[in-house]
Amino acid sequence: MSSDLVIVYHRQPYEEVEKDGKIVLRENKSPNGIVPTLKSFFGTAEHATWIAWKLAEEPANPDFEKVVEINDNHGTYNVSRLPLTEEQVRSFYHVSSKEAFWPILHSFKEKFNYDPVDWPTFREVNWAFAEAAAREAGRGARVWVHDYNLWLVPGYLRQLRSDVTISFFHHTPFPAADMFNVLPWRREIVDSLLKCDIIGFHIPRYASNFVAVANSLFDLDDITIGPVNDDLVSDGTALSERRVPTAIVQNGRKIAISSASVGVHAEYISGRSKEAELIAKAEDIRAEMGDEKLILSVGRTDYTKGGVDQLESFERVLDDNPHLRGKVRLMHVSVSADRNMSAYARTQTGIEETAGRINGRFGTLEWQPIALISRAIPFEQLLSYYMAADVAWITPLVDGMNLVCKEFVAARSDGDGVLVLSEFAGAAVELHSAVITNPFSHRSMDNAILAALDMPEEERRARMTELRKAVFRYTLEAWAEEHKRQFDAMTD
Repeated sequence: MSSDLVIVYHRQPYEEVEKDGKIVLRENKSPNGIVPTLKSFFGTAEHATWIAWKLAEEPANPDFEKVVEINDNHGTYNVSRLPLTEEQVRSFYHVSSKEAFWPILHSFKEKFNYDPVDWPTFREVNWAFAEAAAREAGRGARVWVHDYNLWLVPGYLRQLRSDVTISFFHHTPFPAADMFNVLPWRREIVDSLLKCDIIGFHIPRYASNFVAVANSLFDLDDITIGPVNDDLVSDGTALSERRVPTAIVQNGRKIAISSASVGVHAEYISGRSKEAELIAKAEDIRAEMGDEKLILSVGRTDYTKGGVDQLESFERVLDDNPHLRGKVRLMHVSVSADRNMSAYARTQTGIEETAGRINGRFGTLEWQPIALISRAIPFEQLLSYYMAADVAWITPLVDGMNLVCKEFVAARSDGDGVLVLSEFAGAAVELHSAVITNPFSHRSMDNAILAALDMPEEERRARMTELRKAVFRYTLEAWAEEHKRQFDAMTD
């Protein structure tokens, strides 16, 4: 049966676990995430398909199940699985996507590595995704493609199916033209995206950057520009814009340009934070801390996250403010990335060495300034730390959005706590009431964490009230609803 909705995303919408010697499919443990939200779209379709890749030793093996039917809380839908070899995954994802595209998207030109990129394999994998979408999509279907590793899918799909409505959402930053155009494949990538009906970004700045790139490479017939919502305009953040492109016309085709940020399941997180069991866990953490203040930092091990820079700021603060020694502790959660990728391995080593040096300099038998955790923390346990922390310190050098800061705010149903946030995180455009800092400035970083630690309760609560309004306004559900509205506008 053909589908009236097709979602194209690299991850499968379930977990594979072994039970009694057999592989069984299980819903994702945490309902807080993008996969459950995308699956909620299935309720708007009579029949839906999710397209993802799956590692296969022998892609031509006739026993490989290319299409599986799933029946879960979101209804019945198909998952079309593309069998990729280990070498295809390495080339398409770990090399092309992570060594070439990722650094440019995050404006780390010096980390861009062109040499190992196998562009024919990237094309081949994207073509396979496009073929699967074309095969599964019914007449006039909606096809929603996600993220930069599938950049070429819209162009290929348009060749195969002129009747479908194609939307593409970019989950990362989108850089300015002088950065993006470092990519040798820039024209092919942007030409593919211009075959979409809708192109979506988190914030107006990224949408503006994309249109500038498109205008530098192709003749655009027209650009429609409108005002940015007042609650997304702030003089205090580096990524704020006052006007944003909402549509472009190329070769007579109108393409909608969308700015809609991904949020979190705020109601779910806030509800969990009121449960007696989690409140008790948070109280246990506070009791263990005694009179010490707890600073919480959570992120992945990635050079874009600024983990070493943050630790060095903490070192300067302890150096310059001896009275804080023994009075404050930093819990730095940096989930290890693939050690086989040299850039991430170096970042992890840098974090471990810096934390070790700081603990060696300032630690005593009774007190260690930094607790470094390099593994993923179960979401329920993380919630209890959000609830117990005095300060959340989220200072990426560049980040498309950053959901950790929104999770922290949603978890603070007690109305207390301070968020220190980098102005180069997309979320800063919405969360003006955080203590906004520039992670490239030592003075700004150090002063921000000191201000957070010394902030009076009245100011803490006033800021948190405004932060919670923003997080509950720009939820994951609101993001999904906006994209449903855009699809409806295109198909009416």
